[in-house]
Amino acid sequence: MMSNFDWHGVLSGQPLQWIISGFLTTLWVSLAGIVLASVLATLFLLLRLAGGRLGQGITGCWVSLFRNTPLLVQLLFWYFAAWNFLPQGIRDFVNDPHDWSILPGEVWWLTPEFLCSAWGLGVFTSAFLIEEVAAGLQSVPNGQREAALAQGFSTAGLLRHILLPQGLANAWQPVVGQYLNLMKLSSLASGIGFAELTYQVRQIESYNAHALEAFAVGTVLYLFTGVVLGLLLSRLGPKPVGQAKRLRRVMGVQGGIQHER
Repeated sequence: MMSNFDWHGVLSGQPLQWIISGFLTTLWVSLAGIVLASVLATLFLLLRLAGGRLGQGITGCWVSLFRNTPLLVQLLFWYFAAWNFLPQGIRDFVNDPHDWSILPGEVWWLTPEFLCSAWGLGVFTSAFLIEEVAAGLQSVPNGQREAALAQGFSTAGLLRHILLPQGLANAWQPVVGQYLNLMKLSSLASGIGFAELTYQVRQIESYNAHALEAFAVGTVLYLFTGVVLGLLLSRLGPKPVGQAKRLRRVMGVQGGIQHER
């Protein structure tokens, strides 16, 4: 059966260049989306915690809107509708070639397709990250909050030294899952003409009809990226600590703060 596959038509010449380009583009847009999603999730979590009812309402609307609509629909909206509402000067600047906008691997990031894809992936994933991290924050025992407040922690200090470290550690595996999901969902950006891996694989199908071989290579690359990214994030992420150890750290942090005063 394997002898019927023509791998030369995929792993050489122009098809191979397309696969490498699409793979690197997928990596870069995934990285941009992960960073954007993390920043947005952090900002909206702070708004929910410190913004009162208004902040909670705004965050709830954000989560409901982007979590309950299909990502492909969102990408189409950002690319075909929202992009055209930007001032003409901004669109002309983005469409003009700029040597400084080339990432390693000859990936152009200052293009409407890259920007709309990264923004759409980041916004969509941020809605899920907010709920994942919020669940982690709620899992922090009330006793630790009370102990920290009894030691004189402010609300900001409680969030920084107690809630976020433990909450993020408790929610890290679901957060990693959302990052991996973002990488896989980047394939939907082919719907707006973004030349990521899936787009390039489909281009090979049209180029020489080696559809099965091309999609097999694409599948292996997605699998490889997911496994490596998952292992890397799991290894580098925060690790849960025991309650007693966390309380000792709280006392140490508070002691350091008081000493500085």
